[in-house]
Amino acid sequence: MLGLQQVHHIAIICSDYARSKQFYTEILGFTVLQEVYREARRSYKLDLCLNGHYIIELFSFPDPPPRPSRPESCGLRHLAFAVNDIESSVAWLNSQHVAVEPIRIDEHTGRRFTFFADPDGLPLELYER
Repeated sequence: MLGLQQVHHIAIICSDYARSKQFYTEILGFTVLQEVYREARRSYKLDLCLNGHYIIELFSFPDPPPRPSRPESCGLRHLAFAVNDIESSVAWLNSQHVAVEPIRIDEHTGRRFTFFADPDGLPLELYER
């Protein structure tokens, strides 16, 4: 048996480090654990946590290639966050000028969900518990 226990972190490469850092910390509410500039790579690495749990590594690299399409490109389809009240979460994102798709109902669970995007167009989902 492999013995996997949980997802340790998710790595995201952004095109505009300052803009993405502001989005993930000030809009989504992540806390900075550590920020490192790696001179040899001309790259920042920002470790972000949510409710005390390490979740995201945000990287900057010079001239990263764009994502091929949204959201059905090969690879990561989207990153989903659980919320208790989807309507208040959507209202917060709207107040921060983040476009959010209409709320939908998951046909298998009956739970409500919606999608929005980070500054680079990475598909993000809110899923109501």
